[in-house]
Amino acid sequence: MKIVIIGTAYPMRGGIAQYNSILYKFLSVNHDVKIFSFKRQYPEFLFPGKTQFETGEPAYKIPEGKNIVAIDSINPFNWIFSAFRIRKEKPDLLIYKYWIPFFAPCFFTISFLVKLFAKTKVLFICDNVIPHEKRFGDRFFTKMVFSTVTFFLVQSKTVESDLKIYNKKNKPYILSPHPLYNIFGEKVDKDAAREFINKNYDINLANEKVILFFGFIRKYKGLMYLLDALPEILKNKKIKLIIAGEFYDDDKPYREKIKSSGLENDVYLLSDFMPDDKVK
Repeated sequence: MKIVIIGTAYPMRGGIAQYNSILYKFLSVNHDVKIFSFKRQYPEFLFPGKTQFETGEPAYKIPEGKNIVAIDSINPFNWIFSAFRIRKEKPDLLIYKYWIPFFAPCFFTISFLVKLFAKTKVLFICDNVIPHEKRFGDRFFTKMVFSTVTFFLVQSKTVESDLKIYNKKNKPYILSPHPLYNIFGEKVDKDAAREFINKNYDINLANEKVILFFGFIRKYKGLMYLLDALPEILKNKKIKLIIAGEFYDDDKPYREKIKSSGLENDVYLLSDFMPDDKVK
């Protein structure tokens, strides 16, 4: 089968880029697979982090010639041009990771033009159907792009329930829980991890128990609830909290919360994106 994956990939960074690289790795064992990735995922003024690009080498690099850096998320002329480039590949299947309706116009245009007079099918792997942070037009754009989809894969029961709201034509879907990423190297034991953290971040954890909050920080991720709960936890257990991730929100309320709750000695804030070689 000839498969084209459309979405984030290296040199873009983040979990979806990692997911697509793993997807490529396993599908390409038995199929002819290419990725058409973004050259611009978001306009800079809409991106809340420091950079959209990987600062180091990815854990798994897609072979040269198989990762086509082509798509501009906000340029409709580019969508049309990209669609015709993809049509020339004559794919049997297009695969998208879908997480927010911002990309719906782009994905709709590409899918519609690629499917025109062709037998190409479209699979959406849905991280979300209804986004965590709702915006005007979400319902319209989601319905629009779902009209081009042949079948869906959802990765949680919550997303399955959301899909049923929008999947009025009962297009086939499967529920398959989100897989674990296996691209970060050999497992590291606790002693080695603590030694690395001490050496690189000057955090001496000794034998204390640790809670890890990992990933980018936005309101819906719930970090503030964890900071609210921590003083109660500390009444009964000696625990340290490591927050390892980049702020996609204003960091001031979180820092003020740590200070006002007297948690400065119990919370370690590593407020940066963790490159692939540091994840383990």
